[in-house]
Amino acid sequence: MKRFTIICVLGLFLATIATSPGFAQSSEEIVAKMIKAQGGKAALEKIEDKTLTGTIEIVSMGISGSMTMYRKEPNKTRIDMEFMGMVVTQAFDGENAWGVDPNTGSIQDMPEDQAKELKRMAMGNETLLHPEKHGITFTYKGKETIEGKDYILLEQAYDDGHKEILYLDAKTYLLYKTKGMSANMAGIQVDTESFVSDYKKVDGLMVWHTMSIVQEGEESMVMTFTEVAFNTGLEDSFFKKEE
Repeated sequence: MKRFTIICVLGLFLATIATSPGFAQSSEEIVAKMIKAQGGKAALEKIEDKTLTGTIEIVSMGISGSMTMYRKEPNKTRIDMEFMGMVVTQAFDGENAWGVDPNTGSIQDMPEDQAKELKRMAMGNETLLHPEKHGITFTYKGKETIEGKDYILLEQAYDDGHKEILYLDAKTYLLYKTKGMSANMAGIQVDTESFVSDYKKVDGLMVWHTMSIVQEGEESMVMTFTEVAFNTGLEDSFFKKEE
């Protein structure tokens, strides 16, 4: 009888765990909840382009300036920054990555590692809505508690071999941070954590407005956006390499 009781209690315990929120979820279920948390698939699919305007601080260099980030679905991005009168531009037009040297004003092709990062950044909503089209896979990696708060860990792997861990708020399924490797100011790949915060609803979508980038344990960059606009009619030519 005692043995039977222990087995019953164990069975109830396992059943309770199995039905607890977030337990044994598939990566597909988690991604679906991420999409819902951001505003839903239908709302995200209506986004053709996105413009974020604000400021950027490069903590490691002690400088700050203005910044505008443009993104056009499914695979284009452009970032314009201005520091002390110098303009820095980086862009990916769907095929090629290029940038403007702030010292000489010359337009150059981006180094391979930086080009890959821009290409991944340019994917936008495609990474969640149509990952299979781009060779992107998601793998559930369990949970982690940070400062008393639970986060779901989801590995995002790209077809170029790059991997990063997404930390999702276990209650809201909104992104808290990403952890992986990225280039520092010297172009060297280092451990990087990107923290996003200050979520606000814009046209029915939840959008973060602040990102803090930490490399090798030290904060290196902070981006703060004061304005977010969707579907402003960005042309493909805007992302093309300027001649």
